[in-house]
Amino acid sequence: MSFVANRLRDWVPAAAFLVLGLVAWQVLVSVLSIQRFLLPKPTQIASAFWNERHSLWSAGWFTFQEAVGGFVIGSAVAILVGLVLARWKPLRSAVMPYAIAANAVPIIAFAPITNAWFSPLSKSSKIAIAAVLCFFPVLVNTIRGLTSVRPESIELMRSYAAGEIEIFRRVRVPAALPYIFTALKVASVLAMIGAIVGEYFGGSIEALGVQIKNSASLFQFETAWAAILVACLLGIAFYLAVALAERIVTRWQPTPGRGE
Repeated sequence: MSFVANRLRDWVPAAAFLVLGLVAWQVLVSVLSIQRFLLPKPTQIASAFWNERHSLWSAGWFTFQEAVGGFVIGSAVAILVGLVLARWKPLRSAVMPYAIAANAVPIIAFAPITNAWFSPLSKSSKIAIAAVLCFFPVLVNTIRGLTSVRPESIELMRSYAAGEIEIFRRVRVPAALPYIFTALKVASVLAMIGAIVGEYFGGSIEALGVQIKNSASLFQFETAWAAILVACLLGIAFYLAVALAERIVTRWQPTPGRGE
């Protein structure tokens, strides 16, 4: 009960701030006579969200599948590459400068090109964009975690005649898990962004990004904002799912603030 009470106490300020922000939004739009194409009222967005809920959630599920596909592929490949580069330092020294340079490239700019490589109406091009966006942060954090082990731990394992595979399994990988999950939480958000923005350059009519774009083009701004709300909710759910997985996998680690 104390844990639940502490969690509720932590969330109360955020919930109060959200309510106050929505009230201020509603009032300011009316008082300042802000046009609906600039910023609709929250009540209008909520009404559009409810009236179009079936089509919006259907489109959201379509885009969410693209985001999850890109997240799984990009993160899995990044972790495997990170294991290889962490094992062989010369290879890491040769590859990492190019990986960092590639991370600086605005990957979203390649969306029209991936649509040319794959069918613009299929999920493949959006999965590719999401995968590339997820790849680099997960790769960098994986390598950082695997190479941040204390030398004393490595020496202790070697004193027991442990091989490199055993050291990776028992020391490096457990030490890298917090780094990896931090990157995975960032990647979950990037995957949703990549999938939706990729759909702006062409996608199925069922996709959420296409619905946002079409609604804005038809001056249905309340529907466009409602679709953005669906994207936000799915992104938050995705992030929380990864955070829950982190809590389960790394439950052996001390939680900051526990016991205070």
